[in-house]
Amino acid sequence: MADVEIRPETPADHDAVRAVHLAAFAPRDGSPAIEAGLTDRLRTGPWFLPELSLVAVVTGDGRPGDHRRSRVGHVICTRAHVGDTEVLGLGPIGVAPGFQGNGIGSALVTAAIDVARARGERLIGLLGDPGFYGRFGFVDSRTVGIDAPEPAWGVHFQVLALTDAPVTGTFRYAAPFDEL
Repeated sequence: MADVEIRPETPADHDAVRAVHLAAFAPRDGSPAIEAGLTDRLRTGPWFLPELSLVAVVTGDGRPGDHRRSRVGHVICTRAHVGDTEVLGLGPIGVAPGFQGNGIGSALVTAAIDVARARGERLIGLLGDPGFYGRFGFVDSRTVGIDAPEPAWGVHFQVLALTDAPVTGTFRYAAPFDEL
């Protein structure tokens, strides 16, 4: 596997990031992946935190002298709330199909957590697979007094506390999630 760099997204990355999400989440019926449009909308409001929109860039294909740079993954965390407390919502996160299973998704999650901690954020919430996100310390939100935006999400709505200050209440994602 070629070297992977995780860095903040720039406007020059937007088209490539859109392509990553379209490919990573392509529905079987051929319709466009909602994650691509959601990512575009998440960049347009007060909930957008540019330093928490991260791109995975692969340099070359591992052969000597191959210096091509390809954007192969993306994660975004936006401002969310639990009650009146500011927290983060993680997602979408996507990795191009040819690069899945190589640790790029894990590297993106780790980098997002690191940036959130450095910013002094209190908590990250997400909807995802407990088997994957549990390795980063995410837990079922109900076990720490946080209700999912949709109760039916059950164990799939998870949170990671980044401080010792307790936060309880109902989680609310940034406004573009309400349009889904």
